[in-house]
Amino acid sequence: MTDAPSKPSLEGVIAAAKQAPGRGLPPVHLWNPTHCGDIDIVIKKDGLWFHEGTPIGREALVRLFSTVLRKDPDGFHLVTPVEKMKITVEDAPFIAVRVDKVGDTLKFLTNVGDEVEAGPENEIRVEMDPATGEPRPYLHVRRGLEALIARPVFYELVELSQERQTPEGPRLGVASKGAWFPVGPAGAHRL
Repeated sequence: MTDAPSKPSLEGVIAAAKQAPGRGLPPVHLWNPTHCGDIDIVIKKDGLWFHEGTPIGREALVRLFSTVLRKDPDGFHLVTPVEKMKITVEDAPFIAVRVDKVGDTLKFLTNVGDEVEAGPENEIRVEMDPATGEPRPYLHVRRGLEALIARPVFYELVELSQERQTPEGPRLGVASKGAWFPVGPAGAHRL
């Protein structure tokens, strides 16, 4: 009699994430487990995490899962040393919910507790939503994972912006850690 293949579960993910020392992140970029299948976890556009259609209400559990999230060429996965389970991410896996200007650095906080300093390694980029024409700003968090910058936080960036001449013409942008990031066209309405 052969064993039926097991359905991917969250127990292994939870155990692996808890192995990270202190507040450090597990080295998911070094793990190369075999793909175990898809798991019904969806990260919605608003940053809420769902499992089997139900919101994951425990903030600590969402933060724990976020530490073992990895973006591969074929999509987003929760990864442990022995399991790799594909999940669905509707937009960006995180939301940047706060920004503080400290000296010449813009420091962001995400909805899962990541603290990120914008700069050459953690760029800010702005796309225009083709359906609405509204800006969709993002911040690189780590290893290809991004945070959508929440609208109130983006308004703060626009208020901090300064005009510069670029090859595309005059643009508004913000500087952080020696890098400059365009956030919109010059002459755009200041909020």
